[in-house]
Amino acid sequence: MRPTAPVPLLLTAALAATALTACGGGSGDDPDTVKVSYKQSMDNKIRVMDDHLESMKKQFEDANPGKKVKLVPIKAPDAEYYTKVQQMLRSPKTAPDLVYEDTFLINSDITSGYLKPLDPYLQKWKEWPQFVDTAKAAAKAEDGKTYGVPDGTDTRGLWFSKDIFEKAGLPADWQPKNWDDILDAARTIKKKVPGVVPLNVYTGKPGGETSSMQGLEMLLYGTGEDPLYDPKAKKWVVGSQGFKDSLKFVETVYEEKLGPDVEDALDPNMATRVRGEFLPEGKLGINLDGSWLPQDWLEGSGHEWPEWPKELGLAAMPTQHGQAPGKVSMSGGWTWAIPAKAGNPDLAFKFVETMQTKENAKKWYIANSGISVRKDVAEDPEYARAQPGTEFFTDLVASTHYRPAYPAYPKVSTAMQEAMELVTTGDGSVDKAASGYDDEVRSATDGKVTEK
Repeated sequence: MRPTAPVPLLLTAALAATALTACGGGSGDDPDTVKVSYKQSMDNKIRVMDDHLESMKKQFEDANPGKKVKLVPIKAPDAEYYTKVQQMLRSPKTAPDLVYEDTFLINSDITSGYLKPLDPYLQKWKEWPQFVDTAKAAAKAEDGKTYGVPDGTDTRGLWFSKDIFEKAGLPADWQPKNWDDILDAARTIKKKVPGVVPLNVYTGKPGGETSSMQGLEMLLYGTGEDPLYDPKAKKWVVGSQGFKDSLKFVETVYEEKLGPDVEDALDPNMATRVRGEFLPEGKLGINLDGSWLPQDWLEGSGHEWPEWPKELGLAAMPTQHGQAPGKVSMSGGWTWAIPAKAGNPDLAFKFVETMQTKENAKKWYIANSGISVRKDVAEDPEYARAQPGTEFFTDLVASTHYRPAYPAYPKVSTAMQEAMELVTTGDGSVDKAASGYDDEVRSATDGKVTEK
């Protein structure tokens, strides 16, 4: 699952009625039932989350006679899911006992007072020390309290077509050392393998958070600066040369026609098309993307591609000039959180404990093509061998970064997407796009910025 930018506020009212009926009643009307809200896939063929939660429900009910779990799926695109959840959390009549929260927006819900701090539970929970610190930090607010239990993470890198690389005369064990290596490989593909897209970098507002995180931030966090937010000053960064350099990379991709056609690049469904069309059909040379892609290619997914391990290679995204640590990744992920207005919070955390035993967590990571946030699972050979690429993407956790997902971040992210779109279409220069971004950040953060 990937986060996308929030829907415009104009949609909020229209979605409110749907959101308030989605929960099926408040969480406190039955003290023996825990109500669990989660995001259901828009693709009817993909039931990974549904099947896992059904299994956890049975396990929990068998172990706790008299207690029940009511699953409340919300079938909606990411942005609409966020809006519906926020509507539900506002009232005890509609708030579930447990809710699936994206790390992208969890701090917005914390600031709004929608979530309950979990520290009293976590201090007594023997499994909590197994969670890696970076994942714990993703669900921690500025007040120092923790509001969610991460159920896995993701990392990002470069996927490449071995067949296209062979035709282009590029190495099968390709590992670029810097940004120039990536662009040079894309130029070689354009010259020697006509009819394919050399390089995909997600871009523009239609892609939402996919553009920000898989696109610009994978570049930005490799420039060696504090690229978005200065934690010591508690201010957002503007005037960054690294930001301009990252935009320049995007501009080069589309100016030199190394990327998809602009209309494809700005298609809101581009990420789905990359997984279901461009990569499996051998139309794309290099793809800057996430660890979760194989979930779409598993047996029973409706988009089976069992040959992918033989047809795709993996490479770490390098830093701009190859400077230490040499590679970069971004991580997101989802957490289980308890609403402040939940009627049965204790029962809700007991269900979290069931889902987050070592064996159940391992089962979920394997089913979801997820990356472990637990040290004991990461060291488990069954997890490491479960799927090609698991070890590669797990190793990137050591080089990964989490977004500064404070309340202003969604607006900052949108400003990033607008800047990218400007240089992608050629409607504005890098300087103009960066200047516009800086102005938007100043506005979104009430001037709480630090100039680079």
